Amino acid sequence: MRVSIFVPCFVDQFFPDTARNMVKILEQVGCEVDYNPNQTCCGQPAFNAGFWKEAALVADKFLKDFEDAPIIVCPSGSCVGFIRNHYAQLFEKTHPNHPPLQKQTAALTPKIYELTEFLVEVMKVEDLKSNFEGTATYHDACGALRECGIKDAPRKLLAKVKGLQLMEAGNCETCCGFGGTFAVKFEAISTSMAEQKIEGILASTEKVNYIISTDLSCLMHLQAYIQKHKIPLKTLHIADVLAEF
Repeated sequence: MRVSIFVPCFVDQFFPDTARNMVKILEQVGCEVDYNPNQTCCGQPAFNAGFWKEAALVADKFLKDFEDAPIIVCPSGSCVGFIRNHYAQLFEKTHPNHPPLQKQTAALTPKIYELTEFLVEVMKVEDLKSNFEGTATYHDACGALRECGIKDAPRKLLAKVKGLQLMEAGNCETCCGFGGTFAVKFEAISTSMAEQKIEGILASTEKVNYIISTDLSCLMHLQAYIQKHKIPLKTLHIADVLAEF
């Protein structure tokens, strides 16, 4: 199967190894991977900040960059959720009565998948023969869980990782507090939410070494809190765990 990958802007800039691991995984399950180097951003940061016209320009570019893609796979539930659920609203607001743009949006949005849902639901793969030693808990990122309805797929994949003990935290669905520009505008609240998240994980599980999630934006936020307070935890994107085979 031929797939195109969308590498979110922050993954490209800060976590390129996760993107490489996504490619490694996709090739492992038999996919032919295409990468369009012209791609940039989905437009979500501008949209969330209230700059809808600017967001629409970026979103329009995304549609053009991926118009010929058969399937698009992305290592971020947040970006996938934004494209699926908000592009139509964005273009309706900024480009009313524009049938070609609406048609492009309607054609593209069903083709984009978060990595774990693509593996489990499309490729029907749950066991990648991965090996990773450690004890971990899984964080349900808001974008993946609430925007995309992704709950079981990551857990099915992690359950098959040899050497990994997965423990559920009581607050697995609680927001980490990042929220993009929310963390900048409301720093104190955002930090408090990260503290609550970490303390909840430590209180409701036995000792864990790792927090794993589908979204590096959440993990980046939590890792900053962990490092500042010298907590013996490490965050990992699920692709970085599954690529250990």
